[in-house]
Amino acid sequence: MLVLVLGGNSDLGLALAEEFAAREKADLILASRDLAALVPKGQTLARTYGVSVCELYFDACDFSSHKAFYDSLPQKPDGVVLAFGLLPNQKTAQDDFDLVRRTFAVNLVGAASILEIAAKDFETRKSGFFIVYSSAAGERGRKSNYVYGAAKAGLTAYLSGLRHRLHASGVRLLTVIPGFARTKMTTGLKLAGPLCASPQTVAHHVWKAWKKGRDVAYVTPVWRPILWLVRNLPEALFKRTGL
Repeated sequence: MLVLVLGGNSDLGLALAEEFAAREKADLILASRDLAALVPKGQTLARTYGVSVCELYFDACDFSSHKAFYDSLPQKPDGVVLAFGLLPNQKTAQDDFDLVRRTFAVNLVGAASILEIAAKDFETRKSGFFIVYSSAAGERGRKSNYVYGAAKAGLTAYLSGLRHRLHASGVRLLTVIPGFARTKMTTGLKLAGPLCASPQTVAHHVWKAWKKGRDVAYVTPVWRPILWLVRNLPEALFKRTGL
């Protein structure tokens, strides 16, 4: 098995890469903009688990390069993990439309760009799988992070449609909705301790959901009822909350 991890430097992406290397003996292609940071991480995975690891440059916002990137892969992957993302400061974004645009470019447009290319390949081969990290922020717009949430809501809806399209070809797509996770992206945020998971815990839950053939995974599982409540709270009440 060969797994392409887009966002290989992200904590969640790297943890899931390690999970696949450890449990599936999967060879890996790790892709990121920061090769200087990525290469030693890939070398460590290769030594630890005895798998082949290739590190490649990938820029989610350089849409015109995505087809060439995918076409030039040394071997076409059996699965694609998409774990890159941009979490902006909401108050900063309200005064900086360039930041709003970058947030959508990374989290939605960049994801759709590379996923469409890989999906066409998997559809032709009638095999393969996708694991894509969306976010609990996309479950309902909230004043604390609605720019990021809107981008992730779009991604979640896009993934639902893509999964629907690919089902007839036997291609699987797992949408991951993580709750709070201790990552570089969330550094400085006030996170609820008991509900906050490590990247390794998230990765293990995601791997188990993938093994079970799930379509959507809430990580950790406690987030499913929490987010059901968030989605279904009447608007008249919801807009009075401090969420």
